[in-house]
Amino acid sequence: MTILSDRAWRSTGRDAGIKVSFEFFPPTTEKAVSNLVNTANDLAQFDPDFVSVTYGAGGTGNDCSFDAIQTLRKSGDMNVAAHLTCAGATKRQSDQKIREYAAAGIRHIVALRGDAPSGQPYAPHPGGYENAAELVAGIRKIGDFDISVAAYPETHPDAPSRAADIFNLKKKLDAGANRAITQFFFDNESYFKLLDDTQAAGIEAPIVPGILLIHDFNRVRSFAQACGASVPAWLEARFEGLENDPETHQMMAVSVAVEQVLELAAEGCDNFHFFTLNKSGIASTVCRTLGLSPALENRSAA
Repeated sequence: MTILSDRAWRSTGRDAGIKVSFEFFPPTTEKAVSNLVNTANDLAQFDPDFVSVTYGAGGTGNDCSFDAIQTLRKSGDMNVAAHLTCAGATKRQSDQKIREYAAAGIRHIVALRGDAPSGQPYAPHPGGYENAAELVAGIRKIGDFDISVAAYPETHPDAPSRAADIFNLKKKLDAGANRAITQFFFDNESYFKLLDDTQAAGIEAPIVPGILLIHDFNRVRSFAQACGASVPAWLEARFEGLENDPETHQMMAVSVAVEQVLELAAEGCDNFHFFTLNKSGIASTVCRTLGLSPALENRSAA
């Protein structure tokens, strides 16, 4: 596990301007709702810029997502961002959802094309927004929202080429998005390459790295396969043989995330989006190790 010296710790965290945000998925049972609220409250101590709640594939689970957003807004003083996909919806339906968000006081939307239901090829809904760039433009027409979109360090699986993927990202940002949040990645070189490519394309908006916290390495393999992300051999080696050793597995997960963030921070990155899988343990330990805990700040200042 990565342990920072006092000198190194003082150069990280808020002293270095690091900001974080957290992503959750919508709960589907009362117990899961309670767990989500507890997780969000545990992570609120790190003063996140925002927390976000995802949509389901093809627009499934939208009601659960909206309910979760409302629950989080009522349970604490957090800036809650709503995911919105245009897959499986007409423009009228998407616009209605945007207006519902506005009426509920939500001012941050993560605008995504979305995916087709499992096993089906993607096709725009007849009468719907064709892609995320059109969705962003539609959101901008309705209200003054803070808008995030997705970026892909290793290229979106549906993109015909890397150049086409970067062009699509530029279209989303030119349509009015404020920032892009990346799909998760483990090889930081892929993120640095993305920055080079976006700079060459004239993109100036922030590209926030998405950091997947590894609660279950076998599930990570499945996630990666589904979204076209790579799992490096060195990462496989780190978790080899830890299937029945949850304590060491968690320590390794913390170490991997901290090392990744520190390397990115050393290159000037100061904003990180953590995919939590609705669990606070690893996220909390990572943030504390990075010096983001108010309790540790106060002790350091004493």
